[in-house]
Amino acid sequence: MSDSPKARRSDATKAAILAAARERFGHDGYERATIRAIATQAEIDPAMVMRYFGSKEGLFAAAAQFDLRLPDLGALPREEIGRVLVGHFLDVWESGDNFFALLRAAVTNEAAAERMQQLFATQVVPAIAPAITDPKTVPIRAGLIATQMLGLALCRYVLRLPPVVALQREQLIALIGPSIQQRLTGPLA
Repeated sequence: MSDSPKARRSDATKAAILAAARERFGHDGYERATIRAIATQAEIDPAMVMRYFGSKEGLFAAAAQFDLRLPDLGALPREEIGRVLVGHFLDVWESGDNFFALLRAAVTNEAAAERMQQLFATQVVPAIAPAITDPKTVPIRAGLIATQMLGLALCRYVLRLPPVVALQREQLIALIGPSIQQRLTGPLA
């Protein structure tokens, strides 16, 4: 029955709500984004948002579902992993998935912070594990990589620091890639 006109309209409505929610949460932050503003942007009645998602928290949880689509790092030449990761994250951030709604909200909202922690635990840690020779160091290495990648995202896309925004993609990869590589394969001392 999922191909019925009613099911297609329902899917389209949910998609419109989620797109509007990601944009509003990204622009306004979690606290200032309202169900009314999201519904207005999606061109639906606010009651429909509640019908599909139950609450602002439920809507945020659905809007904050992200697949980072991390590459198989174990299949890459070891010395290229840092550069590949930086390029990959730039692609993710510039894809329009509005990851920044989650990043902004995570600073002030406990549920959003928990969602970021889940992304880290379920996507980042398992993705880098094959590239690390000492399994005991995987969590700390993943955490250090996250500090740099999230710091880059915050400075380039949220705070829009002019010197960071001015850097071209290849410059960022060349400048940040070796640091990420060090966190992956270098000594932790």
